Amino acid sequence: MKLISWNVNGLRACVRKGFLDYFNEVNADVFCVQETKLQEGQIDLELDGYYQYWNYAIKKGYSGTAVFTKKQPLSVKYGVGDADTEDEGRILTLEFEQFYLVNVYVPNAQRDLARLPLRLEWEENMRAYLKKLDQHKPVILCGDLNVAHEEIDIRNVKSNIGNSGFTDEERGKMTALLAEGFIDTFRHFHPTQGDAYTWWSYMNKVRERNIGWRIDYFIVSNRLETLLKDATIHPHIMGSDHCPIVLEVQL
Repeated sequence: MKLISWNVNGLRACVRKGFLDYFNEVNADVFCVQETKLQEGQIDLELDGYYQYWNYAIKKGYSGTAVFTKKQPLSVKYGVGDADTEDEGRILTLEFEQFYLVNVYVPNAQRDLARLPLRLEWEENMRAYLKKLDQHKPVILCGDLNVAHEEIDIRNVKSNIGNSGFTDEERGKMTALLAEGFIDTFRHFHPTQGDAYTWWSYMNKVRERNIGWRIDYFIVSNRLETLLKDATIHPHIMGSDHCPIVLEVQL
């Protein structure tokens, strides 16, 4: 089974930049996107053989997630806990026979860290939600998690310490999640690989020089470890300031 996750930073723009060429080429079983930045009816995406599930933000042109899957899920949920809605369209949970898929676009703490308290509350709620799901069946979490977990996951360490996405608090929340029985699949297969990033600033030649951050992840329940086949990054794929990531698992 092949799963893809990609923050497209505006799906309509990404479609104009070759999204469908990549989508058709990789032929994923499940394709997750974040930051769709559109409302219902603003795009007519013909994806033969796929069921489509969308979570739109109330605010126009903002956030949003979607999942395209060849296999119809048993259920679909928007939000966490008892809530089945959430205003920013950041969470989609699809239940399949063997696992839960959770596609998320985690809130950014913002440059001045004004949203850091909200972000940390989000992390607590999400960890509790994932643990609850994991009691029933294994979980595959994917998306833009907006944090570079370790120093190896960011190019310029010293100049970014304490910045949004690289605060001790955000990194600590990722450590706490993994400690609850989850695996960072890319690091599982590539524990020491540096210069492996999924996001680059749009500033001049930053991507060309590979000055990036690894902030997009596939995180899975520990008990899926023996079924993991590979986890890779596709930095050559353009169309967004993020690139796609890939998980192959024997399910």
